[in-house]
Amino acid sequence: MNISGQYPSALLEKAVNEFSRLPGVGRKTALRFVLFLLRQDTATVENFAKAIVRLRQEVKYCKTCHNISDTDTCHICSNPARDASVVCVVENIRDVMAIEATQQYRGLYHVLGGVISPMDGIGPSDLQIDSLVERVKQGHVKEVILALSSTMEGDTTNFYIYRRLEGTGVQLSVIARGISVGDELEYADEVTLGRSIVNRTPFVGITS
Repeated sequence: MNISGQYPSALLEKAVNEFSRLPGVGRKTALRFVLFLLRQDTATVENFAKAIVRLRQEVKYCKTCHNISDTDTCHICSNPARDASVVCVVENIRDVMAIEATQQYRGLYHVLGGVISPMDGIGPSDLQIDSLVERVKQGHVKEVILALSSTMEGDTTNFYIYRRLEGTGVQLSVIARGISVGDELEYADEVTLGRSIVNRTPFVGITS
């Protein structure tokens, strides 16, 4: 077997290579993960591996809001105690988790799966915007909260959604700017994020 001088085992090197593909994980951290797993009993490592495989094979995306779910409809959309007339538009699933942690919001969500970013080759058709428009056109949604990060890409996406929903009669609002310009939503503290949801303001599109 071809083993590089840095690693005593090709199997160890292969495992380190795979772990280092994870975002934010360098080779030193990957090696620490692998050595930790080597110290565990076989059953523990097998359960770890099975959980990852099951996640990839069995996880679903809610047919309504596109949040991660174990069923076709997520537990938020299927909860009769939630206010189905209010939909909070977010970039990704981490943002749903961040807002839920504030315990300040009782409506539903719509996960876009990203924001419009021409530099990254992401256009409106790559996001779940058409399904949002269809939800609004069904007539049950009274307010759409635009809760995207206060970046240029987030603001561009906000304005695009505003233009798509013009004429539908739905109320559009945006989270208060307690979130600093340029900040990602998921990194905001729960108090600031909660206040930004509660103190949301009407969205005003720039037409000039």
